[in-house]
Amino acid sequence: MALEKGAVVDGIVTGITNFGAFVSLPENKVGLIHISEVSNVFVKDVHDFLKVKDKVTVKVVSIDEKGKIGLSLKALMPPAPAPERKPAGENRHFENKHLDNKRFDGKKRFENKPFHGAPRAQGPMSFEDKLSKFLKESDDRLLDLKRNTESKRGGRGARRGD
Repeated sequence: MALEKGAVVDGIVTGITNFGAFVSLPENKVGLIHISEVSNVFVKDVHDFLKVKDKVTVKVVSIDEKGKIGLSLKALMPPAPAPERKPAGENRHFENKHLDNKRFDGKKRFENKPFHGAPRAQGPMSFEDKLSKFLKESDDRLLDLKRNTESKRGGRGARRGD
């Protein structure tokens, strides 16, 4: 039986590196299980999942023009369960972080006041509104920076040593 992409074959782990595991296959061929194809969970060290002389069933995922064979254990595993995600309104850890801290007497540490005391718009801001606000604040900061720089140099056109 010739090895081809998609074939499921049995092999024996012959070596382990920091980037994967080499597997001896039928017909005296050798393939590599890349570290990203070892498991459907994060793999920091291949040694945590495989040992030399382990018998494994792998899927051939690639064979390049040079004859290198890419293998996968992950392709034969059921998908990993998705991590639980909290609904958007339940992620209040940051907001309630300091409520029990006596230093703040149960009050929020920072008030959520708008920049420069401008009235805050009700509801979520659109992207265009956020971009407009950012550009205005950025221009104001640049203008202040230029003023401070010019006053330190003596203003425009000032000459030193006259």
